[in-house]
Amino acid sequence: MATVGYHCAHEQLPPSRLLDDVRRAADAGWDAAMCSDHLAPWSARQGESGNAWVWLGAALQATSLELGVVTAPVPRYHPAVHAQQIATVAELFPDRFWVAFGSGEHLNEHVTGDLWPPKPERVARMLEAIDVIGRLLAGEEVTHHGAFEVDEAKVWSRPRTRPPFVAAAVSPESAATAATWADALITVIQPVDTLRQVLDAWGDRGPAYLQVHLSWAATDDEAAAIAVDQGAANVVGAPLAWDLKTTAHFDAATVNVRVEDLVDAVLISSDLGWHAARLVELRDLGFERLYLHHLGKHQERFIEAFADKVLPELR
Repeated sequence: MATVGYHCAHEQLPPSRLLDDVRRAADAGWDAAMCSDHLAPWSARQGESGNAWVWLGAALQATSLELGVVTAPVPRYHPAVHAQQIATVAELFPDRFWVAFGSGEHLNEHVTGDLWPPKPERVARMLEAIDVIGRLLAGEEVTHHGAFEVDEAKVWSRPRTRPPFVAAAVSPESAATAATWADALITVIQPVDTLRQVLDAWGDRGPAYLQVHLSWAATDDEAAAIAVDQGAANVVGAPLAWDLKTTAHFDAATVNVRVEDLVDAVLISSDLGWHAARLVELRDLGFERLYLHHLGKHQERFIEAFADKVLPELR
């Protein structure tokens, strides 16, 4: 049995509509929800990017779902500020919130004007920030000198227990690093052999979550059109996906994407039974939670149809 969550795509929908959609998912019987913390969308056609932290408070208040967020602790946030954000959400909604850390994308982080360092440096900086955030959430007063400076910082309003720290990892190498510090792992749909390698590298450290991009519509052609229009950026692999600077760069890099190019990154079909079968296969690789991201701009029919026909198969 898997927990099945609804992915709330800030890059595609304004916060007010996402709030309506997560309420709809809760009412329809979805188990949980998650979102990503972006400053910019992957494509100008997506065209949105609300503040995840403001929205999380509204969504947790409006539903009884557990919610999580995928975020990068530096440089867009100072770790002391990030720790206060995390602590406040977790204190308001105990046992209903998790936070996943990744090393970030240039798309979101370049706005501070900092140089975009190589991947090893970004990972080291992330781990340094996670350590500081963990100490602050434990109630320590922290002074730190390194990739960033912290001067006698203390988070005064804290949850009784720290929310789970989840690692956002795409490669086996990142999953192996995550196994040294994280409570859980979240990765994204990719070829099955790669997913197996990621799970093997993670080992039995804790639960593994999978974010699944999909496109469902009345016809296969419509589902394919949605996938190409809204999900073309999913073909941009590492390291380019982390290094492109702007939404315009992503649109230029994906101008010739065809639906055939998306088969390893997006589940595309009008057949609910086909979607259910593919998702069961992914669950059975060893993922305890699946978070489903429908690429369409209109979520109502997806939420209801998957709650009725797909979620029961995964349970």
